[in-house]
Amino acid sequence: MISKWSSVALSAALAVVSATHDIPSTVNNSVFSNFTSVGKDNWVPAISVVDELAPGYDGFTTVWQDAFIGSAGQSPDTNNWNIITGYLGVNSEWEVYQSGWENLQLSGGSTLQIVPVIMNGQWTSGRIESAYTFTPQDGSLTRAEAKIRFGSAPAANKQGIWPAFWIMGDSLRHGTGWPGNGEIDVMERVNAEAAGHGTLHCDVYPGGICDEPNGKGAAVSLYDEDWHVWRVEWDRRTDNWADEVLTWYLDGNAFHSIAGWQVGPDVWADIAASPLYFLLNVAVGGNWVSCFPAL
Repeated sequence: MISKWSSVALSAALAVVSATHDIPSTVNNSVFSNFTSVGKDNWVPAISVVDELAPGYDGFTTVWQDAFIGSAGQSPDTNNWNIITGYLGVNSEWEVYQSGWENLQLSGGSTLQIVPVIMNGQWTSGRIESAYTFTPQDGSLTRAEAKIRFGSAPAANKQGIWPAFWIMGDSLRHGTGWPGNGEIDVMERVNAEAAGHGTLHCDVYPGGICDEPNGKGAAVSLYDEDWHVWRVEWDRRTDNWADEVLTWYLDGNAFHSIAGWQVGPDVWADIAASPLYFLLNVAVGGNWVSCFPAL
């Protein structure tokens, strides 16, 4: 038997943008990645497909984006994305990541669809990681954002489902262990709860500056399944690293922030002055989810 559940929908804008202090017209270090996706109910596409490029912002320049333009059923561009496959064995999760259209595909309407599927008792899902990296620039404001919507299936069908939009320190790809590389969870949501979460993971496991595995996080209310913009901003427009700030936003409203002085110079360098890359995935099960997915 095959069952398919509505999952995460990501649309329109992941942006990293940099603005020079007091001279916004000279901004030239932006990163913009459009993440678009539409959830499905039993493989019936949602009707609200967003077809748009990354939005423009005064004082910012778009230097990289992926609007996920392509034919329905096509894979995301592998020049931009590493498609992760296999069972990763992390967080006691259940899913096996696959590259097939059942779990990961363009919609044909500038959207990327990530859908967890269960077949004969085995969950599969999709995960992509950007080949592109960016480094928030000293003296600049840097922004990363994604416009996200979750599938419209009933909450009972989303128990145990864990979508995320996050950012990793690229040093993980070069021998540094987690969480020493730094992880910024821009958005996570579990069990279709009426909240999203933004979290920083850092330093050492267990314990450490970020109290791993908990991390330094905050929740924000989320009462509907409409499109919402999730953003983080690095404000490095100061002469002192300790006063620089990383802030999380939902629809332009700040709900969490961490300053350099709260984590120390080494961790701050990992998350604010080193190469970073983007991830999008939908996990199934896991330690944090703490409930069983519907079968």
